[in-house]
Amino acid sequence: MTRAARAVVAQRYHRPPARTLATGMSNGGYLVRWQLENHPELYDGGVDWEGTLWRADGPHLFTFLPPALRHYPVHAAGGPAAGAARDAMHAAGYPAGSEFLWPYHHAYYWGLTQRVYREELDPGYTGADADYDWAARPEEVRAAVDRIALTGRIGKPLITVHGTLDVLLPIARDSDVYARMVREAGRGGLHRYYRVEGGTHTDSLVDAFPDRLRPLVPCHRSAFTALEGWIGRGERPPASRTVPLPAGAGAAALLAGCRL
Repeated sequence: MTRAARAVVAQRYHRPPARTLATGMSNGGYLVRWQLENHPELYDGGVDWEGTLWRADGPHLFTFLPPALRHYPVHAAGGPAAGAARDAMHAAGYPAGSEFLWPYHHAYYWGLTQRVYREELDPGYTGADADYDWAARPEEVRAAVDRIALTGRIGKPLITVHGTLDVLLPIARDSDVYARMVREAGRGGLHRYYRVEGGTHTDSLVDAFPDRLRPLVPCHRSAFTALEGWIGRGERPPASRTVPLPAGAGAAALLAGCRL
C-alpha cells in the first residue's frame, strides 16, 4: 500500500513525496513497528500509539487476556476469593488502580479480542476462552505467532505513546517490553517512549471517567509533531519518560495539549 501510495503521489503531483511517515493505534501501531523493522526503506519514521506486541515467547494477547477472563468474574462476584482474583489480575499485568475499567473491558473487549486472534492463529482450539493456556499449545501455534513476531530492530525513528491505564494491552506486558526489545537490539537511539499517566486504550472512555482518565489524542498529536521535527530539522525529541497527569488540569486543558 505504501509503494502504491507513493506511486500515486508521484503520478498526480509530478514529484515523489518528500517524506513518508507511518502512524497507527493498537493493531495499527503494531503495523508501524513491523514496517520500521522489516521495510525501513519505505519510511522516514513512525508514531506507534499503543501498538500490539507479538513475540513467540510472550507476553502477548494469548498470555494476558485468558487470565483476565478467568479471574475477573471471581473478583466481580465478591466474596472470600475476590481479593486473590484481584491480585491475580495485577500479576497478569493489569495495573492497580485500573479496576474501574475492568467491567467494561470484560463486557466488550477481552473475550472478543482474544477470539478474533485465536481463530486466525490457533483455529484448532475449541475450549473455553478462559481456559486457554498458551504454554500448552502445539508447536505450530507458536510458529504461527513467530511469523508475525516483532524483534525491536527498527531501522528508522519511532515514537511510542502508551497510557498507563490501558487494560486491553497492559503497558507492562506491551510497550514496556517493546521498548526494552528496541534497546537490546541496539536501536535505542532511534526510539522515544512516552508512558502517559491516566491514558487508557480508547479515548471514548474519557467522558465516562473524566476525573480518572486523560485523552491520548493530544499526546499522539504531540508525538507526530515531535517526529516531524526529529526527521525534518534534526530536533531530537525529549528523552523517554512517564508523562505525568497534570495536577488540577481540567478536561479542556487536557484536550488542548500534551507536553511530552
